[in-house]
Order: sequence, then C-alpha cells, then structure tokens
Amino acid sequence: MPATHHKETRSQHAIQLEDRFGAHNYHPLPVVLERGEGVFLWDVEGKRYYDFLSAYSAVNQGHCHPHIIGALTKQAGKLTLTSRAFFNDVLGVYEEHVAKFFGYDKVLPMNTGAEAVETALKLARKWGYKKKGIPRDQARIVVCAGNFHGRTISIISASTDPDARGDYGPYTPGIDVIPYDNIPALQRALEHPHVAAFLVEPIQGEAGVMVPRTGYLKEAYEACKARNVLFMADEVQTGIARTGKLLACDHEGVRPDVLILGKALSGGVLPVSAVLADDDVMLTIKPGEHGSTFGGNPLACRVGIAALEVVKDEKLADNAEHLGSVFRAEMQKLVKEFDFVKLVRGKGLLNAVVIEPRNDGRTAWDLCLILAQNGLLAKPTHGDIIRLAPPLVINEEQLMACCRIIHDSVKAFA
Repeated sequence: MPATHHKETRSQHAIQLEDRFGAHNYHPLPVVLERGEGVFLWDVEGKRYYDFLSAYSAVNQGHCHPHIIGALTKQAGKLTLTSRAFFNDVLGVYEEHVAKFFGYDKVLPMNTGAEAVETALKLARKWGYKKKGIPRDQARIVVCAGNFHGRTISIISASTDPDARGDYGPYTPGIDVIPYDNIPALQRALEHPHVAAFLVEPIQGEAGVMVPRTGYLKEAYEACKARNVLFMADEVQTGIARTGKLLACDHEGVRPDVLILGKALSGGVLPVSAVLADDDVMLTIKPGEHGSTFGGNPLACRVGIAALEVVKDEKLADNAEHLGSVFRAEMQKLVKEFDFVKLVRGKGLLNAVVIEPRNDGRTAWDLCLILAQNGLLAKPTHGDIIRLAPPLVINEEQLMACCRIIHDSVKAFA
C-alpha cells in the first residue's frame, strides 16, 4: 500500500471516529492535527501549517512553550489536585502572582472562560444585594448585542445569536441587552436602580473582531461609576497581550471593577480562568457560596504562573502591538486589490478580514479551505468574516510569509 494512501486513511479515520462517537456540536476544518510548536502545527500527514487561530487566542505564548510545559511536568510529578477542602503550597503563590500582575486585591480561580463569566455574574448579583442594596432577586445585568461570553444557560440568556439561544429556553431573567458601542443606550439602561453590573467585551471577538470607537470603554466605565454599577470586562479572548496591551482595557486606561480572564492564562496548556476584583466586591462571597473542585488546582497554578512569566519576559504585548500594525497594513493592500475584500479591522494581533460572498455561493469557509491547502489555518465566523490571530511569539519574517500565503489564497479564491 502506498504511504500516501495510508496517511490519508489516518486523517479520514480520525474524522470518522469523531463523527460516529462525538456529539455534532462543532464543524471543524477537515485538518487532523497531531503536533504543535511555537507558531506551527503539523497534521497527521506531516504537513506544516501556520496557526492563525491560536485556539481562539488561548495559545498566545505559542504551542507547547518549553517554559510552560516544564512547569507542567515538574508539578505533575508532585501533586495535581487537592480540592479546596485543604490548603496546598501552590495556590497562594499563584494568587499573589496573578493579583499583583493585574493589580487587584483578590483573585477567584476557576477553569474555563464560561465558568469565569458565570462567577462574575454571581459576584455582581451578590455585590448588588450586599453592597448596593438592590432588593432580593431584583438585580439586573446589562450586556451588549453581539456578545459571546460562553454557552451556559445564563450566558446564552444574554446572547443575541439565534444558534446559541435556539431551543434552550426558558432563559435566565434579569438580563438587559443593549447595542454595542452605544453610550446613550447604556446610559438609559443604567437609569434602572436595580442594575448591578455592565458586562462587556472590549472587542467582540466571536462577532467578527468588532472594535468599538476610541473612547467607548472609558465613557462606559464613567457611566457605570456615575450610577454605582460594576464595570465587568470579559477579557477571556482580548486579554493577556493579544491586542497590544496586557489588557484591551489598557488602551483607554480603564481598570474594570471585575476582570474576567481565561484562555491564554495557561498558554493553552490547561483550562485555567480567573475573576479578579478588589476586596469590596470579592469578599461579598463567603465560604461555601461558590467554588470549583478543580479551580485553583496545583497543576493549573504552576502552569498559570509560567504562562504569565512568558508574556512578561518575552514582551508579547509589544510584539502584538508592532506586528499588528504591520499586518493590517499588508491586509489593506488586499482591500485595494480585490473588490470583494471589503474591510480589515482589529487591534494588536486580533484581526479580521471581511469578504463579500462570491456569486457562485462560495463564502469565507471556502477561502479558509484554500488557506489550509496553502499552509495557514484560520476559521470563519458569520459566513463572511475570517478571524486572523496568530500566536504572539510570531516574528516579522514569519508574519510576512503568512501575508504572502493570505494574498495568494485570496487571489486563488478570486
């Protein structure tokens, strides 16, 4: 049997296994990956790709970063889980590191981004009742249309995406949806005396890298302060240097009352998330009122510390800021050259290219298939948008090589 046929069978077999035994809740590109290092991924045939999704910004530090993997393997041989029924010798070290790294009094460790958002929602309600004096069971949370905060019942209750919401009701009450990047709408919503918090993504990633106008976050924060409402930033995707600053809120000098982190908090090695707040907010939750068996486990803590050390030591925010400008300038050339490439937007190394579907029905999905054939992995969102977000360890030479791949792929698509 020819070697190529055998290798093709490995891909087909892996895809067929998932199709047969896995829930059909994802629609992946038909690429079966088995190895990653830095900005690169390899499939089971040995073909190398540039990763331009970064696991939705979870692997900002690059795949299998040796410093993070070293911390993982060292701790894995000692202690992985105690639950929070006991103290362990790593959690406090991690909490101090994270709290000081981001400048907050306290951190509440969880696992996934969705868990962190749920934690923030509970924290906001608790604060609303204990500190603001909102009548029991009357607290309201204001969110933005087009948001993506996760997929739990409460979070999809805040969603405007029909795919996320459809047939999952009844929905959690107490959530008010307003337009994104709209201060007058926010001010009207905040007039309700029972609003506890405003939950917002500094840039809406899943919506297609929707970047609000300059000043929006600062004005939103000030509007919240005027009404004694918590400003809660979901930086699960935009945080940890992705947009050219440590946090996307840093671009406008905004310090959220509640900061929600995940994804790159572990460099994509383990599910690690966190909610940060000062004592006035965080200490409204008492023992037994919230928790997680795996939240703050020793293995995750060591990984989390190492992941943040990489961000700082390798100056990943500065790299994202510089290369983001270079990348958008290169992508603007596509807008001038191809009439169906309508728009390029983003901040740092979180960017999107908007294309017009072709007359023959081809969409951004088909362009992503061409990109994959040419050695670059990206994923479409909403049919006409391709999100482009490489690991932040990418260098300029690699980035320019990727720009050439994207240009050649767009030309082939045309």
